[in-house]
Amino acid sequence: MIISRTPYRISFFGGGTDYHTWYQEEGGAVLATTINHYCYLTCRYLPPFFENKHRIVWTKTEKVNDIADIQHPSARAVLQYLNIERGVEIHHLGGLPARSGLGSSSTFTVGLLNALYALRGKMSSKKQLACEAVHIEREILKENVGVQDQIQAAYGGFNKITINRDGEFVVEPLILQHERINQLQKHLLLFFTGVSRTATKIAGEQIKAIPEKKIELRKMREMVDEAVDILTTDRPIVEFGKLLDESWKLKRSLTKNIAPAFVDDIYNKAIKAGATGGKLLGAGGGGFMLFFVEPGKQQKVLDALSDLLVVPFEFESMGTQIIFYDNPLYSKTSMLRRDFMHLKEMNDQQIPIPAEETEKNERPTKLTIIN
Repeated sequence: MIISRTPYRISFFGGGTDYHTWYQEEGGAVLATTINHYCYLTCRYLPPFFENKHRIVWTKTEKVNDIADIQHPSARAVLQYLNIERGVEIHHLGGLPARSGLGSSSTFTVGLLNALYALRGKMSSKKQLACEAVHIEREILKENVGVQDQIQAAYGGFNKITINRDGEFVVEPLILQHERINQLQKHLLLFFTGVSRTATKIAGEQIKAIPEKKIELRKMREMVDEAVDILTTDRPIVEFGKLLDESWKLKRSLTKNIAPAFVDDIYNKAIKAGATGGKLLGAGGGGFMLFFVEPGKQQKVLDALSDLLVVPFEFESMGTQIIFYDNPLYSKTSMLRRDFMHLKEMNDQQIPIPAEETEKNERPTKLTIIN
């Protein structure tokens, strides 16, 4: 049994500049962090005692003999990409809802790659996991994705990620004083809107709009460096919140579907109650919203958004990890032999049982194998 644990992420600035159609022309950058909410994946080679070769458990339970028949797109793509031939069992446990702006799809892909490599007895680098997850999602699944989610899930931590035109990236962990990072955390509130959405459609609209939104995207890229300067100097932390507000106004102008009316309503309520700034996380449309609120004003914001679920969180720095490894091996013969004909033949053999036990328990004198 292998268990991987992979964190979700919060993106502060630069989202949208990590799409290949943008960074291939002008380069990109994001400022993001992973948080202490995780995707857990358990994997094992499925022992040869079951009727089906593969079992995938998520919101559905799939039992199939052919990988191509797996409905979960990422699970199917990763197993095909790694050319997994032996039967496997995969269980997914997510700490937060999927399709909610926290990079959950990429977190799943990175975590599954990590777990299946471990199942093979191989340790993968964080860069390999990130790059292969991007390849699987963008080239195999044809999803409209950037690269920050896969990188953050693999590396973990509070990072500035710079993406070059050729696709190479540099992960720069922010070196912050303990007091400064705590100060930032105390000013952040995370809310779930209760609405999940499929990000690839909204992301596709953003990608199409890139040629017409170059000025906005350049400003969003510049805000990454501005935010880093705020956090790494003695500038007032409230400036980070004001910058979030500016960034959100730019982001919501990229396409009309980023901010539905209910999102604007939530945002306006929070600002009116005392929030300095905030944003809808991910591509848009719904999911989680993050607000920067001075501690003394947080109760008013909580009251104003009392119909939403507030989610406590802390920053984390480990990225994807194998937290449990116990990989019992079956012989090649037993793994391939699933018909058990040698046992079925025993149906025709009489197995002697002491008379006293037969009389007492009325047990049959024949071993029955249930197929």
